[in-house]
Amino acid sequence: MQHIKIYHSQLVPSSNSSSIVVEGPVPPEQLAQYRMHPDLDAFRRPPEQFVALVEIAELPEGRIIVSRIEDLIIGYVTFHYADEMERWSQGHMEDLVELGAIEVADDYRGLGLGKRMIRLAFEDGQLENVITFTTEYYWHWDLEKSGLNVWDYRKMMEKLMQSVDMVWFATDDPEICSHPANCLMVRVGKQVPLTSVEQFDRVRFQQRFMY
Repeated sequence: MQHIKIYHSQLVPSSNSSSIVVEGPVPPEQLAQYRMHPDLDAFRRPPEQFVALVEIAELPEGRIIVSRIEDLIIGYVTFHYADEMERWSQGHMEDLVELGAIEVADDYRGLGLGKRMIRLAFEDGQLENVITFTTEYYWHWDLEKSGLNVWDYRKMMEKLMQSVDMVWFATDDPEICSHPANCLMVRVGKQVPLTSVEQFDRVRFQQRFMY
């Protein structure tokens, strides 16, 4: 299938610095010219995460949306196929794409960059031919720095995903079911065939008595 990638960019005024550029999907050769903010360490050390971002950008289905000041990345969002070790890859669906990591450097939180980056990814119907999903696990949330409890953080994440019409979907996935704050959020593109929706339902529910 064709993965549509249409580059967009926008400027976000900032009182603390030069204007912030929100852009993407960023081609790998362009992304490789940037550098990572040292606070972007939620998933890996910044240099290792930077390598991972470039690798994702090189994938046919991969897309990286960034917020940057000049060549310094201060936030990013990733889209890619699910890891082959996860349930979500078991359906071997070309039109099932994961909205993976979302991260914004500490000093730039509260500017709405997460929402801007996610919305940018859906511009011009780029993801209308795929099912986009994200898995929210409370152990990935920065509860300490945010000052939020687990339920308020979940509400914040739900509101963020709802900004691009992602909604809560039920599943019997053990990791998601392991804590009531965890959740699966999904957006079914307007061009996705019913056969893919049915296949995704079989991936979501693998215990017959729940399906």
